[in-house]
Amino acid sequence: MTTETHIDIAELRKKQPRFNAIDSGHRACLGCGQALGARLVGEAVGPDIIVANATGCLEIFTTPWPESAWRVPWMHSLFENAGAIASGIEAAMRAQGKSTKVVAMGGDGSTFDIGFQALSGMLEREHNVLYVCYDNEAYMNTGVQRSSSTPHAAMTNTSPPGKARMGKRHLKKDIVQIIAAHHTPYAATASVAYPSDLRKKIRRAMEIEGPTFIQIHAPCPLGWGHEGHESIEVERLAVQTGLFPLVELERGELTGVMPIRQQVPVTEYLKRQQRFRHLFAKGDSRAAEELEHIQALADHNIEVYGLRGEGVDRFDTEGSDTVHRGGQRWA
Repeated sequence: MTTETHIDIAELRKKQPRFNAIDSGHRACLGCGQALGARLVGEAVGPDIIVANATGCLEIFTTPWPESAWRVPWMHSLFENAGAIASGIEAAMRAQGKSTKVVAMGGDGSTFDIGFQALSGMLEREHNVLYVCYDNEAYMNTGVQRSSSTPHAAMTNTSPPGKARMGKRHLKKDIVQIIAAHHTPYAATASVAYPSDLRKKIRRAMEIEGPTFIQIHAPCPLGWGHEGHESIEVERLAVQTGLFPLVELERGELTGVMPIRQQVPVTEYLKRQQRFRHLFAKGDSRAAEELEHIQALADHNIEVYGLRGEGVDRFDTEGSDTVHRGGQRWA
């Protein structure tokens, strides 16, 4: 005689916040935002998952043959087909009547560029997959080349500053709005500098039946040009300036934002990174123009998303992920 026991997967995941999908001992660089992001995602999703991981830094530093840092079922996909691989796994799980969640992961190169077609198809077919993009704003694994996620005026090995232009001359692709345009049930941006907010959004996505998408801003000390121990400080500035707004969208509608208590000038963020050092060259009028342009982009984000906070808010850029009275975080 067998007795069936119903297990609430969502409740199970909430009760296992310290589950590590990735073990220590991987080979990420010191201060790698992607390694931290994957660790936080792993804590939030829990053990009952299958990961489809596109080629990139995360795949390389977690699985140097014959080793693997993963503690969950994991499959390596190509740059271009993580969405397709995840779709196939999800269809197989559904055919078997299993509730195991499929989580696809990729960097900005595979998400914004090479693998976007497969990702778009996954969303349009409404596969029950969470797609996580670790956005470090360039092709870091292959030598720091520009991607369509690279910010305007940033220096990479394929967008060097010079007489013709001051770094990359194109704007960063607004991937979360493109995803939302697929009528996706849930799409959000998150930052490794705000772990509680990130985990909250991952758990929200895991509870939804259908395709969901999280874009995680993840600093790369090597490609951005800052010290490894500065990653969180630099990343917080990306949010506090308005250059990387933290937002949530459901079926294309804006449903939540993290307010900015006090906006920080973009120069405070840019001057901490070697990839923007040409913008601080003395006597170059083009540099001053670009700084004004980038400030205008941040101001635009704040106005469009309504990010300007009103007074003190425990959920804003200063209150989130701080320990409050009683020793508790908010999520």
